[in-house]
Amino acid sequence: MALIHSEHRRTEGVSADRLLREGPKKASGKIAIFQYLTVAVFVFLISGFWKLQVQNPDVYSEAAERNRIKSTPILAPRGKILDRDGRVIVDNKASYSLLLNRDQIKPEHLPPIADALQLDYGDLVTKIHRMGNRPQIIIKDQLTRDEIAWVESHQDAGAYPEMQLIKAWRRQYPQDGFAAHVIGYVGEISESELDSPQFIDYHQGDIIGKDGLEREYDQSLRGVDGQQRVLVDNMGHERQMENAQEAVPGKDLRTTLDLDLQSVAELSMDGKRGSVVALDPRDGEVLAMVSRPAFDPNKFTGRISRTDWDAIASDPNKPLMNRAIQAQLAPGSTFKPIMAIAGLETGVIDGETHFHCSGGASFYGHYFACHIKRGHGDIELHRAIAQSCDVFFYNVGNRLGIDRIAKYAEMAGIGHKTGVDLPNETQGTMPSTKWKMRMFRQKWYAGETISVSIGQGAVTVSPLQLAEALGGLADGGKWFKPHLVEKDRPVLQRQATFQPGNLEQVISGMYGVVNEGGTGRAAYLPDVKVCGKTGTAQVASTNLTKGAKLHSDLANNVWFVGFAPMENPEIVVVALFEHGVESYNAVPIVRDVLKAYFDKKARQGRPVLEKRTAYQPAPLGALTRPSRAMLNLPLQRGALP
Repeated sequence: MALIHSEHRRTEGVSADRLLREGPKKASGKIAIFQYLTVAVFVFLISGFWKLQVQNPDVYSEAAERNRIKSTPILAPRGKILDRDGRVIVDNKASYSLLLNRDQIKPEHLPPIADALQLDYGDLVTKIHRMGNRPQIIIKDQLTRDEIAWVESHQDAGAYPEMQLIKAWRRQYPQDGFAAHVIGYVGEISESELDSPQFIDYHQGDIIGKDGLEREYDQSLRGVDGQQRVLVDNMGHERQMENAQEAVPGKDLRTTLDLDLQSVAELSMDGKRGSVVALDPRDGEVLAMVSRPAFDPNKFTGRISRTDWDAIASDPNKPLMNRAIQAQLAPGSTFKPIMAIAGLETGVIDGETHFHCSGGASFYGHYFACHIKRGHGDIELHRAIAQSCDVFFYNVGNRLGIDRIAKYAEMAGIGHKTGVDLPNETQGTMPSTKWKMRMFRQKWYAGETISVSIGQGAVTVSPLQLAEALGGLADGGKWFKPHLVEKDRPVLQRQATFQPGNLEQVISGMYGVVNEGGTGRAAYLPDVKVCGKTGTAQVASTNLTKGAKLHSDLANNVWFVGFAPMENPEIVVVALFEHGVESYNAVPIVRDVLKAYFDKKARQGRPVLEKRTAYQPAPLGALTRPSRAMLNLPLQRGALP
């Protein structure tokens, strides 16, 4: 027993000694760990303080400020678009938009918000992510009264603090596509546009001009947004308004358009496909520009619905295409005045040159018909223009050759952009030997010149190009840059000096088109000396058009160009009626616009033109319509008036 007690005491002594030896080590280790943790926390706090106060003070200060100050954008209205007399074409209408404050967005709130505002939830989430770090995101424009009431009720209850109503401006365009292609439309900037140097100062979500004048003059029209700062409590309720930074409205845009002429031109193209352009040849001012079919720009003011976009994009008539500057079609016989001045200036013909027209002629082994099967007999330049004799101009073209034709056509602007202040203008084509080698690596054949000499073959123009080309001829060989916004001074792009009497012979022939029983006699106005030229261009070969409906996509395109008065013309009007079958169908379109111009001039008390003295029109009852034989001619060899 004593032994056991002795052993127990010995063991206790060993444990006590061990504890005495190990205790300070464990205690010091725990103290060290505590010290390290303390240092780490201190370093963390110091680094956080460094970031907060030294490295990024503005970022964290702004974040803290947002918890106390709510900033609301004040959207600037775009400038109005006016006609030449100051009448409003495009205005703005007040509306309300809903934005979300990014810092307060709660994911569980998005489904009910999307449902109440009839938004696609997936599109809403995508838009929020796409907006990057923008603190505020407009998710819907043009809220209805019911939607506004829903937002306000939930704002008052504090259920959705991220929602905020702001006053906005909806673009208000004319109805029925009136001047739609000239005006254009607005929409949200796209990713590709953000990458363009033109929009370097823009941001995701900005509303920009997408087409027409809205795009061309976006910088001037858009204005500068303002800002309203509001003091809010911890529940997001507004407590105090601070001083606002007011929005700067966009500048109004005064155009050269005349609403009276535009209205007449729009009405004249109702139900048709094509374009009308009215131009002042003295300075290049565009008085009217119509492209049909049109579209409704109002559908684009917010976010166009998928249904509306699919309907527009899939329409085979291409309603978004501005035919006035983008249609590239053969000009037909409207090209003949350019052929005439080229022939006179080069000396290959003169006013007394005659050719015999028996209804057609053969060149280089091919027969080229005239639009009058029975022919015009012996015919000189004046009557060849007035009656649009193709055989006469086949011979002129054969004598000139393609390169001399190209020289005078390019002088008039054919094959070049006009430079009008609208986006996406196309260039057109004026063939030549160099052009064919560059485009096709082939030589030009003399037989190809015959078709070009009556405005067929490879030559193509837009209505605006044709208006500029023939308007410049009518103005004595001066071609001014077309424009839609008033300029301090017109831009003279090209000028030609013609030999005495040559241009007068061409204009005299164009006078005969309207006033001497020519192909454009329906453009006659009693007190105005109207000059003009018809044109019909085949779309497809006769073999394809046999049995087809006359107004199908295989029917002829028809043109008419008219200007007045004969001396010192003030206005030139071009009408393109796609698949209009015969050229006389385009003539009344131009006549109505010319009449509207001179009627308005008389109402305003401006000098009225004296009645004609040099010529008298042939009686309308004694005239016959152009022959339908043009429909039975082969492509590029057919001759159309």
